[in-house]
Amino acid sequence: MYCNRMEDIAYDSSVFLFRGMTMSSVVVSGSSSLYGEVSIQGSKNAVLPILAASLLHSGVTVLKDCPCISDVSDMLLIMEDLGCQIKWDNNFLIIDATKLNQIPVTGDTAKKTRASILFLGALLSRNKHAVISYPGGCTIGKRPIDIHVNSLKKMGALLEDEENFLTCNVSKLRGTRIEFPSPSVGATENILLAAVLAEGITEIVNAAREPEVTALCEFLIQSGAKITGLGTSCLRIVGVDELHDTSYQVPPDRIVAGTYLTAVAATSGYAVIHGVIEQDLAEVIYVLRKMGCLIDIRENKAFIKRKGTLQSPGTITTEPFPGFPTDMQSQFLSLMSVAYGESVVEERIFEARYNIVDDLNRMGALINIEDKKAIVQGLRRLRGTEVVAKDLRGGAALIVAGLTAEGITVVRNTDYVERGYVDICKDLRNLNANIRMIKEA
Repeated sequence: MYCNRMEDIAYDSSVFLFRGMTMSSVVVSGSSSLYGEVSIQGSKNAVLPILAASLLHSGVTVLKDCPCISDVSDMLLIMEDLGCQIKWDNNFLIIDATKLNQIPVTGDTAKKTRASILFLGALLSRNKHAVISYPGGCTIGKRPIDIHVNSLKKMGALLEDEENFLTCNVSKLRGTRIEFPSPSVGATENILLAAVLAEGITEIVNAAREPEVTALCEFLIQSGAKITGLGTSCLRIVGVDELHDTSYQVPPDRIVAGTYLTAVAATSGYAVIHGVIEQDLAEVIYVLRKMGCLIDIRENKAFIKRKGTLQSPGTITTEPFPGFPTDMQSQFLSLMSVAYGESVVEERIFEARYNIVDDLNRMGALINIEDKKAIVQGLRRLRGTEVVAKDLRGGAALIVAGLTAEGITVVRNTDYVERGYVDICKDLRNLNANIRMIKEA
């Protein structure tokens, strides 16, 4: 398929469905083991900042295996408004950012998309001016952008805080030493985007170390940027005059991979999952092995088989990479509900990551929330019922729970899930799941 504009894609349900036009639900018939093979899509959290980074170059960027998800659709709509030409050629996304205007990023699409904040660093660098709405996204708690704003001010930007948006101007961005009070993925990415074309040297201390930050650095280096310290908490960026055309392979999505690993574990299955980078999922794999899963990883393929009854892993605590990822916490709540013994999850990243608990309890789980901890009494027999997704990972976790439950589970509001999974139903059907998506006008 070849599309000249995003409008060509927007009404093809096999590729994109805009949120707001339809409401989606997933119907799962559980209590059967998963088995088979599945390949992991390109990474959502890696590609979104890379899309913003493509604006830094007055030329062409080609991305291979860019995932066709609604978050990408929203970013591309904003980029078209900014003057980019967008084309799809099978699994290649082609972006021509030669002509870039100064239209404010303040529409409804920008407001609902968390990643739109990443246009701030890129537009300030390219246009010396940006007007950006405060972004939305999942309802998983407060996500302040103070670190972004304060860091850009240190680089010489002037920012005016309006009621619903930021107005930013700069005559010349200048490199400096920026030390974050705590690692922030979004702020690290935004300062990287601002720094690659800035005058002089920028040092980011206490930078986020997530694989998606490393992917952004690799893309920028491939485009002509000078960055050292990849994978560490100290990034050093030497500003360059310009970037050049590049073609980049988007890495596999580690959270999608982790979700499917938990699904196989929950259903006592056996599967081969292509596109699992062990060092990116080390903590998740460690916990799954602790719970009784046999996992062998060879050439980025994970062979997983559950051995006997799942066991409690004890306590897991979400932390910045390389710690246990907050984006896998909800899936493990589902998994712990059917494991033997008491398990505890301590959430240290987002304060509202427990949106899923009431629905899991309605399915028969026994989870109590005490401050930042979720205490799970395991080995519960889950039963199918109607539940509602309230965020991206929580929606995926409810689908995992439905795979283990007796009877039929209907997960409503799975538009959230489409923000990060290209086709979760198709992938799980490849693993023998009885699952389908329905669309309602």
